[in-house]
Formats: sequence, C-alpha cells, structure tokens
Amino acid sequence: MQKTTEADSYYNNLETMSIHELLENMNKEDTSVPVTVAKAIPQIEKLVEVIVEKMKAGGRLFYMGAGTSGRLGILDASECPPTYGIEQGIVVGLIAGGDTAIRKAVEFAEDDVNQGWTDLQEYKINSNDVVLGIAASGTTPYVIGALETCNKNNIQTGCIVCNSGSPVAAVSKFPVEVVVGPEFVTGSTRMKSGTAQKLVLNMISTSVMIKLGRVKGNKMVDMQLSNHKLVDRGTRMVMKNTGLEDYEAAKALLLKYGSVRKATESLTK
Repeated sequence: MQKTTEADSYYNNLETMSIHELLENMNKEDTSVPVTVAKAIPQIEKLVEVIVEKMKAGGRLFYMGAGTSGRLGILDASECPPTYGIEQGIVVGLIAGGDTAIRKAVEFAEDDVNQGWTDLQEYKINSNDVVLGIAASGTTPYVIGALETCNKNNIQTGCIVCNSGSPVAAVSKFPVEVVVGPEFVTGSTRMKSGTAQKLVLNMISTSVMIKLGRVKGNKMVDMQLSNHKLVDRGTRMVMKNTGLEDYEAAKALLLKYGSVRKATESLTK
C-alpha cells in the first residue's frame, strides 16, 4: 500500500526558511484540509446516522487509536459530558498503551493486534455499541484487530483514516477517508492529518449530540456548570429563554435546577 501520509513533503530545506516563511507555508498547507474534509461528508453522514441510531437505542460510542489519533479520540470523548451533559462512559476514548500513552509514547503498543479487543472487553462491549477506529496511516494493528473482532461480533464499525485503500478502512463498515496529502514535515501526521481528524470528530460528536436532543436552538442546554464562565453563560441563556430580566433570579434558578434546560422548563411548562 502506498501511504500518502508518508510521502515526501512538497517543501524542502525547511531549516533555511525564515520563521515567516515556515508559518506561511504551514498555513498554506492547512487551508487545504477543510476542502478535503468536505469531500468526505457523504461518508461522515452515513457513519453519523448509524451512531445516532445505536445511541438512541442505549448504545455507546468508542474511539480507538494510537499516538496522536488516540489522543484526539480521548479529547473528543472527554469533552462530551461537560459540553452536552451526557453521563461518563457514553462516549469513550481508548488509546494503545493505556492512559500512560496519553502523555508519553508507549513503545510498540500500537503493534499489538489483540490488545484493542481486550481493551473493549473491559467495557462489556456489545452489539448496541459503535466502535470508531482513528488511524492516520490506516495501518495500525491495534485498531485493525479490534475492528475485525467487532465485525465478527455484530458490532458496528467505522474509521477516520488519511490514506486511501487502507487496511483499517477495509475492515470498517462505515469508513471515512480524508486524504490530505503529504505533511509539511514529512510523515508528521499530527499536522494536516491530525487537523483533519479533529475536524471530522467535531462534526461527528456535535451532529450526534444535536440529534440526541442535547442542543436547543443553537445552545448547549445540558452543559455542566463547572466554572463561573459557564454559570454566567447559562444564566444569560435562562434569561433569554424565559424572559427573566433579573440576573440574580435567573442564576438562582439555574443553580437550583442544575441545567439551562431544567431551569427553563420550570418556568415555561
């Protein structure tokens, strides 16, 4: 398989470039990423449809990856509870090498073809769930092994990869291929590939949460009130939703009910 992610950069002699030239050229490459993601929207749509269907039936969403890909999945999963008020464990991010690998590379962890399925079994994975492999190269054994075993157990599978015709895509029922081309620094897939994966993850989790009713209008009505900024935002949302003009009264109502949704419903039912 020819890996676009490993292809030689369009730029050479980077060390001779000025700081301005480096930044300008990196930005030039970055501008191509959203255009490439747009081409994958039909694939993303099919994946989101099955995730929504499964989660409405009580299923969960699992992200699996190694290195940067694994960290991006964990980031997206960890932001769903505070942003949308869902319970911990509904969206789960797993990384080859375990939690240690979030901050520090664990040598050869991604090469274990059996560990991914072992990690999933700790969560009592079942046919109500969806497992999404994230792998820029599309060749990560940790991800391939997990997806293959999921397929054998009637568990829906998807992926986000940055090479065409990859093994990860081949074992995914709902593959998303975002081929962004060679990296500015050859093979550094934390750059354009990582940006593409982050954009797709944003699209997936946000559209899923909207379809699960976690957004009203354009507001995060179930967000956790975990800091003063969010309490202030929530208070203003309650004021707008209910017509309350007294900030302190709206804030008291919000803190009493614990969410914008419940505070609003207490006055509008």
